[in-house]
Amino acid sequence: MDYLDLPAFNSASGMVKLPGSKSISNRVLLLSALATGTTEIRELLDSDDTQVMLESLTRLGVTWTRHSGTDNYRVEGAGGAFPVRQAELFLGNAGTAFRSLTAACALSGGDYVLKGVARMHERPIGDLVDGLRQLGARIDYLGEEGFPPLHIHPAQAKQIVEVKVRGNVSSQFLTGLLMSAPLLGRSVTIKVQGELISKPYIKITLGLMERFGIKVMQQGWESFTVPAGVYQSPDEIEVEGDASSASYFLAAGALGHGPVRVQGVGRNALQGDVQFAAALARMGAEIGMGPNWIEAQLPCSERIRAVDMDCNHIPDAAMTLAVLALFADGTSTLRNIGSWRVKETDRIHAMATELRKFGATIEEGADYLKITPPYPSRLAPDVAVDTYDDHRMAMCFSLVTLGGVPVRINDPKCVNKTFPGYFDALATITGQPAACKLLR
Repeated sequence: MDYLDLPAFNSASGMVKLPGSKSISNRVLLLSALATGTTEIRELLDSDDTQVMLESLTRLGVTWTRHSGTDNYRVEGAGGAFPVRQAELFLGNAGTAFRSLTAACALSGGDYVLKGVARMHERPIGDLVDGLRQLGARIDYLGEEGFPPLHIHPAQAKQIVEVKVRGNVSSQFLTGLLMSAPLLGRSVTIKVQGELISKPYIKITLGLMERFGIKVMQQGWESFTVPAGVYQSPDEIEVEGDASSASYFLAAGALGHGPVRVQGVGRNALQGDVQFAAALARMGAEIGMGPNWIEAQLPCSERIRAVDMDCNHIPDAAMTLAVLALFADGTSTLRNIGSWRVKETDRIHAMATELRKFGATIEEGADYLKITPPYPSRLAPDVAVDTYDDHRMAMCFSLVTLGGVPVRINDPKCVNKTFPGYFDALATITGQPAACKLLR
């Protein structure tokens, strides 16, 4: 297994330009593909997950080009359903791509097979499939019931005007239904059963759909009516920086006393994970924010404060809070994180396992973690962190080095899923660029 040895860091300060948001990038790519007209996309994330989406769109007959030497792309919209009506797609472990393309393919009138890596085949998709079947989709499970891989057949048209979907497993199921609904050619109402988790991600979906000409009528978080219509290209759209990725550098600004500034996301952000800054402030950090930047620092005389926090609104960035809790002045509890169980790995179990290696006492529940830290001076050094093929595990645990202990990150290239240049960016704010040469 590849690994990366990171030395102990004593401080962190400087500025990091964030890569584009994965959540926004893959949504914009799909909406551009389904729209009428040509869309110029600026600052698209260049990562494994977006490459999976781009390759799949090519197989589905959508034409796109990358402008040389940039992260800017041109997508020629299909003006509705995908032009290619028979294809097999391999989507790796890209949840946003798999869920949204399942919905779009199911309503495109073609014959498609969607597969992924072994972990993707363990991530539930039954609620989305049930919702699509209510609309006339014909979908077979090729393995275990309720899980990928899937075989999608041409849909049988139904004039149903209302569909129900559970909201307490993944917000990506609702996102998939919302973004694909215009392919029906008529209005449809989507009713959410139970609590809807990760609401900020639905806000991203609704905001981007409106940018492409489809305004969804919303009644609280229980009902969404998608009008009849065809997506219209906005001509040009820029992808804002990734707010989840911002959390690592803002946390570094607190642990390394900063200041650390991230560029590309700020108070005008679409993404809910920008609220990580408020959570970090509760832990004692001093936060500054502008339209397109956020800055964090912590006075040298201060220590991270323990928190008891509902993290439903920042599910990805909350992982960074778990590592910060190693440095807190007491026991921290992160609640309402049940969605971690069905991510790239079972993140609750994985996080608990790795935190214990550093000497923390952990209580692991179905949807919470309780973290009692060791004294910072007693963090176990030279821990080998397993990353479970999960990009966020690697990025989160790199922060432990700011506790003055060296850390080994196993399989560091898993960060390529969303942030291929992560360790180089970390090096720029810790003043130790040589440490990251090992990754190449």
